[in-house]
Amino acid sequence: MHLRENFSFFTHSLLIAGCLLGMTSASSAGAPAADPVDPQIAAALREVSPARIQATIEKLVGFHTRSTLSAAVPGEGTGGGGPGLGGDQGIGAAREWIRSEFTRYSQACGGCLEVKTDAFVEPAADRIPKPTEIVNVYAMLRGTGRDEAKRIVLVTGHYDSRNSDTLNTTDAAPGANDDASGTAVSLECARVLSRYKFPATIIFLTVAGEEQALNGSTHFAKMAKEQGWQIEAVLNNDIVGGDRSEGQKPDTVRVFSEGLPRAAADDELRRIRGLGGESDSASRQVARYIDETAAKYPTGLKPTLIFRLDRYLRGGDHSAFNEQGFAGVRFTEYRENYNHQHQNVRTENGVEYGDLAKFVDFDYVAKVARLNAATLAALASAPAPPGKVRLLAKELENDSTLTWEAVPRAAGYEVLWRDTTSPTWDHSERVANGTRATLKLSKDNVIFAVRSVDASEHKSLAVVPQPER
Repeated sequence: MHLRENFSFFTHSLLIAGCLLGMTSASSAGAPAADPVDPQIAAALREVSPARIQATIEKLVGFHTRSTLSAAVPGEGTGGGGPGLGGDQGIGAAREWIRSEFTRYSQACGGCLEVKTDAFVEPAADRIPKPTEIVNVYAMLRGTGRDEAKRIVLVTGHYDSRNSDTLNTTDAAPGANDDASGTAVSLECARVLSRYKFPATIIFLTVAGEEQALNGSTHFAKMAKEQGWQIEAVLNNDIVGGDRSEGQKPDTVRVFSEGLPRAAADDELRRIRGLGGESDSASRQVARYIDETAAKYPTGLKPTLIFRLDRYLRGGDHSAFNEQGFAGVRFTEYRENYNHQHQNVRTENGVEYGDLAKFVDFDYVAKVARLNAATLAALASAPAPPGKVRLLAKELENDSTLTWEAVPRAAGYEVLWRDTTSPTWDHSERVANGTRATLKLSKDNVIFAVRSVDASEHKSLAVVPQPER
Protein backbone atom coordinates (compact mmCIF):
# COMPACT_ATOMS: atom_id res chain seq x y z
CA MET A 1 0.00 0.00 0.00
CA HIS A 2 1.37 3.42 -0.94
CA LEU A 3 1.91 6.08 1.74
CA ARG A 4 -0.90 8.27 0.41
CA GLU A 5 -3.27 5.29 0.31
CA ASN A 6 -2.14 4.27 3.78
CA PHE A 7 -2.74 7.79 5.14
CA SER A 8 -6.14 7.96 3.46
CA PHE A 9 -7.10 4.57 4.86
CA PHE A 10 -5.86 5.58 8.33
CA THR A 11 -7.79 8.86 8.43
CA HIS A 12 -10.92 7.18 7.08
CA SER A 13 -10.66 4.56 9.81
CA LEU A 14 -10.35 7.26 12.44
CA LEU A 15 -13.49 8.93 11.17
CA ILE A 16 -15.40 5.67 11.34
CA ALA A 17 -14.05 4.98 14.83
CA GLY A 18 -15.08 8.47 15.92
CA CYS A 19 -18.63 7.84 14.80
CA LEU A 20 -18.77 4.47 16.55
CA LEU A 21 -17.42 5.99 19.73
CA GLY A 22 -20.29 8.44 19.53
CA MET A 23 -18.65 11.82 19.12
CA THR A 24 -21.39 13.22 16.91
CA SER A 25 -23.55 11.41 14.40
CA ALA A 26 -22.66 12.16 10.81
CA SER A 27 -26.40 12.21 10.24
CA SER A 28 -27.14 15.21 12.45
CA ALA A 29 -28.29 17.10 9.36
CA GLY A 30 -30.11 14.11 7.83
CA ALA A 31 -31.55 10.69 8.64
CA PRO A 32 -29.84 8.74 11.46
CA ALA A 33 -27.03 6.52 10.15
CA ALA A 34 -27.62 2.78 9.78
CA ASP A 35 -26.68 0.75 12.85
CA PRO A 36 -24.67 -2.49 12.78
CA VAL A 37 -26.75 -5.65 12.82
CA ASP A 38 -26.54 -7.83 15.94
CA PRO A 39 -25.48 -11.29 14.68
CA GLN A 40 -27.38 -13.00 17.51
CA ILE A 41 -30.64 -11.31 16.55
CA ALA A 42 -30.05 -12.00 12.86
CA ALA A 43 -29.47 -15.68 13.65
CA ALA A 44 -32.69 -15.89 15.67
CA LEU A 45 -34.71 -14.43 12.79
CA ARG A 46 -33.38 -17.05 10.40
CA GLU A 47 -34.82 -19.74 12.66
CA VAL A 48 -38.42 -18.52 12.33
CA SER A 49 -40.27 -21.25 10.43
CA PRO A 50 -43.42 -20.78 8.32
CA ALA A 51 -43.94 -24.56 8.52
CA ARG A 52 -43.93 -24.53 12.32
CA ILE A 53 -46.28 -21.55 12.33
CA GLN A 54 -48.63 -23.42 9.99
CA ALA A 55 -48.55 -26.46 12.28
CA THR A 56 -49.36 -24.26 15.28
CA ILE A 57 -52.31 -22.55 13.60
CA GLU A 58 -53.72 -25.82 12.27
CA LYS A 59 -53.36 -27.40 15.72
CA LEU A 60 -55.29 -24.54 17.32
CA VAL A 61 -57.98 -24.72 14.64
CA GLY A 62 -58.27 -28.44 15.37
CA PHE A 63 -59.73 -27.79 18.83
CA HIS A 64 -63.06 -27.13 17.04
CA THR A 65 -63.83 -24.11 19.21
CA ARG A 66 -61.72 -22.07 21.56
CA SER A 67 -64.63 -20.06 22.88
CA THR A 68 -63.84 -18.74 26.35
CA LEU A 69 -67.17 -20.26 27.43
CA SER A 70 -66.41 -23.71 26.03
CA ALA A 71 -65.07 -26.67 27.98
CA ALA A 72 -62.58 -25.31 30.49
CA VAL A 73 -61.50 -28.85 31.37
CA PRO A 74 -60.89 -31.26 28.48
CA GLY A 75 -63.84 -33.62 28.08
CA GLU A 76 -66.05 -31.60 30.42
CA GLY A 77 -69.41 -30.14 29.40
CA THR A 78 -69.43 -26.70 27.83
CA GLY A 79 -70.05 -23.53 29.77
CA GLY A 80 -73.19 -22.89 27.69
CA GLY A 81 -74.87 -26.07 28.89
CA GLY A 82 -74.62 -27.86 25.53
CA PRO A 83 -73.22 -31.33 24.91
CA GLY A 84 -69.73 -31.96 26.15
CA LEU A 85 -66.84 -31.59 23.72
CA GLY A 86 -64.33 -34.36 23.22
CA GLY A 87 -61.14 -34.50 25.24
CA ASP A 88 -59.23 -32.83 22.42
CA GLN A 89 -61.71 -30.00 21.91
CA GLY A 90 -62.55 -26.71 23.64
CA ILE A 91 -60.54 -23.93 25.19
CA GLY A 92 -59.29 -26.10 28.04
CA ALA A 93 -57.62 -28.52 25.66
CA ALA A 94 -56.15 -25.60 23.69
CA ARG A 95 -54.80 -24.06 26.87
CA GLU A 96 -53.09 -27.27 27.95
CA TRP A 97 -51.52 -27.71 24.53
CA ILE A 98 -50.13 -24.15 24.59
CA ARG A 99 -48.68 -24.79 28.03
CA SER A 100 -47.11 -28.04 26.80
CA GLU A 101 -45.50 -26.18 23.89
CA PHE A 102 -43.95 -23.57 26.20
CA THR A 103 -42.74 -26.41 28.42
CA ARG A 104 -41.23 -28.21 25.43
CA TYR A 105 -39.35 -25.07 24.39
CA SER A 106 -38.07 -24.70 27.94
CA GLN A 107 -36.81 -28.26 28.02
CA ALA A 108 -34.95 -27.65 24.76
CA CYS A 109 -33.06 -24.72 26.32
CA GLY A 110 -32.29 -26.41 29.62
CA GLY A 111 -35.18 -24.94 31.58
CA CYS A 112 -34.59 -21.35 30.53
CA LEU A 113 -38.31 -20.51 30.42
CA GLU A 114 -40.56 -20.13 33.43
CA VAL A 115 -43.93 -21.46 32.24
CA LYS A 116 -46.83 -19.99 34.21
CA THR A 117 -50.58 -19.48 34.21
CA ASP A 118 -52.65 -16.54 35.38
CA ALA A 119 -56.07 -17.96 36.30
CA PHE A 120 -59.06 -16.03 37.65
CA VAL A 121 -62.85 -16.15 37.69
CA GLU A 122 -64.58 -13.48 35.63
CA PRO A 123 -68.00 -12.50 37.03
CA ALA A 124 -71.13 -12.75 34.87
CA ALA A 125 -71.47 -9.93 32.34
CA ASP A 126 -73.01 -9.18 28.94
CA ARG A 127 -70.91 -11.77 27.12
CA ILE A 128 -70.35 -14.08 30.10
CA PRO A 129 -73.64 -15.68 31.24
CA LYS A 130 -72.19 -17.08 34.47
CA PRO A 131 -68.93 -16.78 36.44
CA THR A 132 -66.25 -18.30 34.24
CA GLU A 133 -62.64 -19.26 34.85
CA ILE A 134 -60.24 -17.61 32.41
CA VAL A 135 -56.62 -18.70 32.15
CA ASN A 136 -53.73 -16.82 30.58
CA VAL A 137 -50.68 -18.93 29.70
CA TYR A 138 -47.22 -17.41 29.45
CA ALA A 139 -43.51 -18.11 29.48
CA MET A 140 -40.86 -15.84 30.95
CA LEU A 141 -37.28 -15.66 29.67
CA ARG A 142 -35.47 -14.01 32.57
CA GLY A 143 -32.90 -11.37 31.74
CA THR A 144 -29.27 -11.96 32.63
CA GLY A 145 -28.64 -8.46 33.97
CA ARG A 146 -28.66 -8.17 37.76
CA ASP A 147 -30.68 -4.96 37.67
CA GLU A 148 -31.85 -5.00 34.07
CA ALA A 149 -33.75 -8.27 34.49
CA LYS A 150 -36.49 -6.15 36.09
CA ARG A 151 -37.08 -4.53 32.71
CA ILE A 152 -39.69 -6.42 30.68
CA VAL A 153 -40.75 -6.49 27.04
CA LEU A 154 -43.81 -8.56 26.17
CA VAL A 155 -45.42 -10.15 23.11
CA THR A 156 -49.01 -11.39 23.19
CA GLY A 157 -51.85 -12.88 21.17
CA HIS A 158 -55.25 -14.20 22.27
CA TYR A 159 -55.95 -17.90 21.94
CA ASP A 160 -59.73 -17.78 22.36
CA SER A 161 -62.02 -17.68 19.32
CA ARG A 162 -65.66 -17.09 18.41
CA ASN A 163 -68.17 -17.56 15.60
CA SER A 164 -71.22 -15.44 14.72
CA ASP A 165 -72.64 -15.79 18.23
CA THR A 166 -70.31 -14.85 21.07
CA LEU A 167 -72.26 -17.14 23.41
CA ASN A 168 -72.16 -20.18 21.10
CA THR A 169 -69.93 -22.78 22.75
CA THR A 170 -70.48 -25.85 20.59
CA ASP A 171 -70.36 -24.93 16.89
CA ALA A 172 -67.08 -24.57 15.04
CA ALA A 173 -65.07 -21.44 15.84
CA PRO A 174 -61.74 -22.15 14.11
CA GLY A 175 -60.23 -18.69 14.72
CA ALA A 176 -57.30 -19.31 12.36
CA ASN A 177 -56.57 -15.63 11.74
CA ASP A 178 -58.36 -14.23 14.79
CA ASP A 179 -56.30 -15.10 16.64
CA ALA A 180 -54.44 -18.35 16.20
CA SER A 181 -52.11 -16.26 14.02
CA GLY A 182 -51.21 -13.97 16.93
CA THR A 183 -50.86 -16.91 19.31
CA ALA A 184 -48.52 -18.54 16.79
CA VAL A 185 -46.39 -15.38 16.72
CA SER A 186 -46.03 -15.43 20.50
CA LEU A 187 -45.17 -19.14 20.50
CA GLU A 188 -42.70 -18.87 17.63
CA CYS A 189 -40.96 -15.92 19.28
CA ALA A 190 -40.62 -18.03 22.42
CA ARG A 191 -39.20 -20.96 20.46
CA VAL A 192 -36.49 -19.01 18.65
CA LEU A 193 -35.54 -16.43 21.29
CA SER A 194 -35.35 -18.93 24.16
CA ARG A 195 -32.11 -20.19 22.59
CA TYR A 196 -30.39 -16.90 23.41
CA LYS A 197 -29.76 -14.71 26.43
CA PHE A 198 -30.62 -11.02 26.88
CA PRO A 199 -29.99 -8.51 29.67
CA ALA A 200 -33.72 -7.69 30.06
CA THR A 201 -36.64 -10.09 30.50
CA ILE A 202 -38.98 -11.18 27.70
CA ILE A 203 -42.52 -12.47 28.36
CA PHE A 204 -44.33 -14.58 25.75
CA LEU A 205 -48.02 -14.32 26.59
CA THR A 206 -51.23 -15.89 25.30
CA VAL A 207 -54.50 -14.63 26.75
CA ALA A 208 -58.11 -15.77 26.76
CA GLY A 209 -61.35 -13.82 27.08
CA GLU A 210 -60.47 -11.29 24.37
CA GLU A 211 -63.67 -11.92 22.44
CA GLN A 212 -65.75 -11.45 25.57
CA ALA A 213 -64.31 -8.09 26.71
CA LEU A 214 -60.50 -8.21 26.78
CA ASN A 215 -60.86 -10.09 30.07
CA GLY A 216 -57.55 -11.97 30.05
CA SER A 217 -55.37 -9.03 29.09
CA THR A 218 -57.19 -6.72 31.51
CA HIS A 219 -56.51 -9.08 34.40
CA PHE A 220 -52.88 -9.63 33.40
CA ALA A 221 -52.18 -5.91 32.94
CA LYS A 222 -53.72 -5.07 36.32
CA MET A 223 -51.66 -7.81 37.97
CA ALA A 224 -48.51 -6.43 36.35
CA LYS A 225 -49.33 -2.92 37.54
CA GLU A 226 -50.14 -4.03 41.09
CA GLN A 227 -46.88 -6.01 41.31
CA GLY A 228 -44.83 -3.12 39.97
CA TRP A 229 -43.60 -4.82 36.82
CA GLN A 230 -41.42 -2.59 34.65
CA ILE A 231 -43.00 -3.37 31.28
CA GLU A 232 -41.40 -1.13 28.65
CA ALA A 233 -43.26 -2.39 25.58
CA VAL A 234 -46.23 -4.61 24.76
CA LEU A 235 -46.48 -6.06 21.25
CA ASN A 236 -50.02 -7.31 20.63
CA ASN A 237 -50.59 -9.46 17.56
CA ASP A 238 -54.23 -9.81 16.56
CA ILE A 239 -55.33 -10.81 13.05
CA VAL A 240 -51.87 -11.12 11.52
CA GLY A 241 -52.68 -14.00 9.18
CA GLY A 242 -52.39 -12.03 5.93
CA ASP A 243 -55.81 -13.18 4.72
CA ARG A 244 -55.48 -14.42 1.13
CA SER A 245 -58.03 -11.99 -0.28
CA GLU A 246 -57.81 -9.47 -3.08
CA GLY A 247 -56.26 -6.19 -1.94
CA GLN A 248 -54.04 -7.71 0.74
CA LYS A 249 -50.50 -6.32 0.95
CA PRO A 250 -48.14 -9.18 1.87
CA ASP A 251 -45.19 -6.86 2.42
CA THR A 252 -46.65 -4.62 5.12
CA VAL A 253 -48.33 -4.83 8.51
CA ARG A 254 -50.26 -2.13 10.30
CA VAL A 255 -48.99 -1.00 13.70
CA PHE A 256 -51.59 0.89 15.75
CA SER A 257 -50.57 3.08 18.69
CA GLU A 258 -52.40 5.46 21.01
CA GLY A 259 -51.77 9.21 20.95
CA LEU A 260 -52.93 10.83 24.17
CA PRO A 261 -52.18 8.20 26.83
CA ARG A 262 -55.33 6.51 28.10
CA ALA A 263 -53.90 6.41 31.62
CA ALA A 264 -52.84 10.08 31.73
CA ALA A 265 -54.18 12.34 34.47
CA ASP A 266 -55.84 15.63 33.57
CA ASP A 267 -52.81 17.76 34.43
CA GLU A 268 -50.60 15.58 32.23
CA LEU A 269 -53.08 15.86 29.36
CA ARG A 270 -53.06 19.64 29.68
CA ARG A 271 -49.25 19.65 29.54
CA ILE A 272 -49.22 17.39 26.48
CA ARG A 273 -51.72 19.56 24.64
CA GLY A 274 -49.88 22.73 25.58
CA LEU A 275 -46.58 21.44 24.20
CA GLY A 276 -47.96 19.74 21.10
CA GLY A 277 -47.04 16.29 22.30
CA GLU A 278 -50.18 14.50 21.12
CA SER A 279 -48.09 12.20 18.92
CA ASP A 280 -45.39 11.41 21.47
CA SER A 281 -46.89 8.90 23.86
CA ALA A 282 -44.70 6.03 25.03
CA SER A 283 -46.72 3.77 22.72
CA ARG A 284 -45.83 5.96 19.73
CA GLN A 285 -42.15 5.55 20.64
CA VAL A 286 -42.64 1.77 20.53
CA ALA A 287 -44.22 2.10 17.08
CA ARG A 288 -41.29 4.20 15.86
CA TYR A 289 -38.86 1.67 17.31
CA ILE A 290 -40.59 -1.10 15.36
CA ASP A 291 -40.24 0.97 12.19
CA GLU A 292 -36.50 1.45 12.79
CA THR A 293 -36.06 -2.24 13.61
CA ALA A 294 -37.73 -3.26 10.35
CA ALA A 295 -35.27 -1.06 8.45
CA LYS A 296 -32.34 -2.65 10.27
CA TYR A 297 -33.22 -6.35 10.10
CA PRO A 298 -34.42 -8.28 7.02
CA THR A 299 -37.90 -9.41 8.05
CA GLY A 300 -39.56 -9.03 4.65
CA LEU A 301 -42.10 -6.66 6.14
CA LYS A 302 -42.52 -2.89 6.26
CA PRO A 303 -44.64 -1.51 9.10
CA THR A 304 -47.36 0.96 8.24
CA LEU A 305 -47.65 3.14 11.32
CA ILE A 306 -51.28 4.01 12.08
CA PHE A 307 -51.47 6.81 14.61
CA ARG A 308 -54.68 5.82 16.35
CA LEU A 309 -55.45 3.39 19.16
CA ASP A 310 -57.12 0.79 16.94
CA ARG A 311 -59.42 0.33 13.96
CA TYR A 312 -62.84 1.99 13.83
CA LEU A 313 -65.31 0.51 16.34
CA ARG A 314 -62.83 -2.25 17.25
CA GLY A 315 -60.52 -2.98 20.14
CA GLY A 316 -57.63 -5.18 21.18
CA ASP A 317 -55.58 -6.44 24.10
CA HIS A 318 -52.92 -3.71 23.85
CA SER A 319 -55.51 -1.18 25.03
CA ALA A 320 -55.89 -3.10 28.31
CA PHE A 321 -52.18 -2.53 28.93
CA ASN A 322 -52.51 1.12 27.84
CA GLU A 323 -55.22 1.55 30.50
CA GLN A 324 -52.66 0.59 33.14
CA GLY A 325 -50.07 3.04 31.81
CA PHE A 326 -47.96 0.56 29.81
CA ALA A 327 -46.74 1.35 26.30
CA GLY A 328 -48.32 -1.03 23.82
CA VAL A 329 -49.13 -1.38 20.13
CA ARG A 330 -51.21 -3.64 17.91
CA PHE A 331 -50.00 -5.53 14.81
CA THR A 332 -52.74 -6.29 12.26
CA GLU A 333 -52.71 -7.32 8.60
CA TYR A 334 -53.15 -4.52 6.07
CA ARG A 335 -56.59 -5.50 4.72
CA GLU A 336 -59.08 -7.58 6.68
CA ASN A 337 -61.76 -9.80 5.17
CA TYR A 338 -64.77 -9.60 7.46
CA ASN A 339 -66.35 -12.70 5.89
CA HIS A 340 -63.52 -14.60 7.56
CA GLN A 341 -63.93 -13.07 11.03
CA HIS A 342 -66.58 -13.76 13.69
CA GLN A 343 -68.59 -15.90 11.27
CA ASN A 344 -70.17 -19.34 11.36
CA VAL A 345 -68.44 -21.66 8.89
CA ARG A 346 -70.72 -21.85 5.85
CA THR A 347 -71.13 -21.06 2.16
CA GLU A 348 -73.88 -18.69 1.01
CA ASN A 349 -74.42 -17.56 -2.58
CA GLY A 350 -71.01 -18.87 -3.48
CA VAL A 351 -69.27 -16.90 -0.69
CA GLU A 352 -67.27 -18.79 1.92
CA TYR A 353 -67.60 -17.60 5.50
CA GLY A 354 -65.56 -18.58 8.51
CA ASP A 355 -62.05 -18.07 9.91
CA LEU A 356 -60.42 -21.09 8.31
CA ALA A 357 -56.74 -21.98 8.07
CA LYS A 358 -56.86 -22.14 4.28
CA PHE A 359 -57.28 -18.36 4.16
CA VAL A 360 -54.08 -17.75 6.17
CA ASP A 361 -50.77 -16.89 4.50
CA PHE A 362 -48.26 -18.70 6.71
CA ASP A 363 -45.27 -17.01 5.10
CA TYR A 364 -46.83 -13.68 6.02
CA VAL A 365 -47.30 -14.75 9.65
CA ALA A 366 -43.62 -15.75 9.69
CA LYS A 367 -42.67 -12.24 8.55
CA VAL A 368 -44.74 -10.78 11.40
CA ALA A 369 -43.06 -13.17 13.83
CA ARG A 370 -39.61 -12.07 12.60
CA LEU A 371 -40.47 -8.41 13.10
CA ASN A 372 -41.79 -9.11 16.61
CA ALA A 373 -38.75 -11.22 17.49
CA ALA A 374 -36.35 -8.59 16.19
CA THR A 375 -38.08 -5.86 18.19
CA LEU A 376 -38.20 -7.93 21.38
CA ALA A 377 -34.55 -8.94 21.08
CA ALA A 378 -33.37 -5.42 20.26
CA LEU A 379 -35.21 -3.92 23.21
CA ALA A 380 -34.08 -6.68 25.59
CA SER A 381 -30.47 -6.20 24.43
CA ALA A 382 -30.48 -2.42 24.80
CA PRO A 383 -29.72 -0.49 27.99
CA ALA A 384 -32.60 1.10 29.88
CA PRO A 385 -33.98 4.37 28.52
CA PRO A 386 -32.40 7.46 30.10
CA GLY A 387 -34.06 8.72 33.25
CA LYS A 388 -35.62 12.11 34.00
CA VAL A 389 -35.11 13.62 30.54
CA ARG A 390 -35.60 17.39 30.74
CA LEU A 391 -35.63 20.28 28.28
CA LEU A 392 -34.51 23.48 29.99
CA ALA A 393 -37.04 26.27 29.59
CA LYS A 394 -35.88 28.77 32.21
CA GLU A 395 -34.77 31.36 29.68
CA LEU A 396 -36.06 32.66 26.35
CA GLU A 397 -33.32 31.50 23.97
CA ASN A 398 -32.99 29.91 20.56
CA ASP A 399 -30.56 27.19 21.65
CA SER A 400 -32.00 24.07 23.30
CA THR A 401 -30.42 22.30 26.26
CA LEU A 402 -31.41 18.80 27.34
CA THR A 403 -30.38 16.93 30.48
CA TRP A 404 -30.98 13.38 31.68
CA GLU A 405 -29.88 10.82 34.21
CA ALA A 406 -27.32 8.16 33.30
CA VAL A 407 -28.32 4.51 33.15
CA PRO A 408 -26.20 1.36 33.61
CA ARG A 409 -24.44 -0.09 30.56
CA ALA A 410 -24.97 3.00 28.41
CA ALA A 411 -21.83 3.83 26.45
CA GLY A 412 -23.44 7.04 25.24
CA TYR A 413 -26.69 8.70 24.32
CA GLU A 414 -28.43 10.01 21.22
CA VAL A 415 -30.37 13.23 21.05
CA LEU A 416 -33.09 12.84 18.43
CA TRP A 417 -35.28 15.45 16.83
CA ARG A 418 -37.85 15.82 14.09
CA ASP A 419 -40.15 18.43 12.64
CA THR A 420 -43.42 18.69 14.55
CA THR A 421 -45.22 17.35 11.47
CA SER A 422 -42.89 14.40 10.90
CA PRO A 423 -44.02 10.90 11.98
CA THR A 424 -40.53 9.52 12.69
CA TRP A 425 -37.21 10.69 14.10
CA ASP A 426 -35.31 12.34 11.26
CA HIS A 427 -32.11 13.63 12.90
CA SER A 428 -29.71 12.59 15.64
CA GLU A 429 -26.59 13.71 17.43
CA ARG A 430 -24.45 11.46 19.59
CA VAL A 431 -23.33 12.41 23.08
CA ALA A 432 -20.42 10.17 24.01
CA ASN A 433 -19.88 11.44 27.54
CA GLY A 434 -22.06 13.24 30.03
CA THR A 435 -25.77 13.71 30.47
CA ARG A 436 -26.28 17.14 28.94
CA ALA A 437 -26.40 18.50 25.41
CA THR A 438 -27.01 21.93 23.91
CA LEU A 439 -28.08 22.17 20.26
CA LYS A 440 -28.33 25.19 17.99
CA LEU A 441 -32.01 24.49 17.44
CA SER A 442 -35.10 26.23 18.75
CA LYS A 443 -37.22 24.02 20.97
CA ASP A 444 -40.24 25.82 19.53
CA ASN A 445 -39.67 24.34 16.07
CA VAL A 446 -38.95 20.65 16.67
CA ILE A 447 -39.70 17.70 18.94
CA PHE A 448 -36.73 16.35 20.91
CA ALA A 449 -36.03 12.97 22.51
CA VAL A 450 -33.07 11.14 24.07
CA ARG A 451 -32.18 7.46 24.04
CA SER A 452 -29.43 5.29 25.51
CA VAL A 453 -26.88 3.41 23.40
CA ASP A 454 -24.58 0.59 24.53
CA ALA A 455 -21.12 -0.32 23.22
CA SER A 456 -22.66 -2.66 20.62
CA GLU A 457 -25.02 0.01 19.29
CA HIS A 458 -28.15 -1.45 20.88
CA LYS A 459 -30.51 1.48 21.41
CA SER A 460 -33.26 2.01 23.96
CA LEU A 461 -36.68 3.46 23.39
CA ALA A 462 -36.67 7.22 22.89
CA VAL A 463 -37.82 9.44 25.79
CA VAL A 464 -39.39 12.80 25.04
CA PRO A 465 -38.29 15.44 27.60
CA GLN A 466 -40.48 17.30 30.01
CA PRO A 467 -39.87 21.05 30.31
CA GLU A 468 -37.94 22.26 33.33
CA ARG A 469 -38.45 25.84 34.38
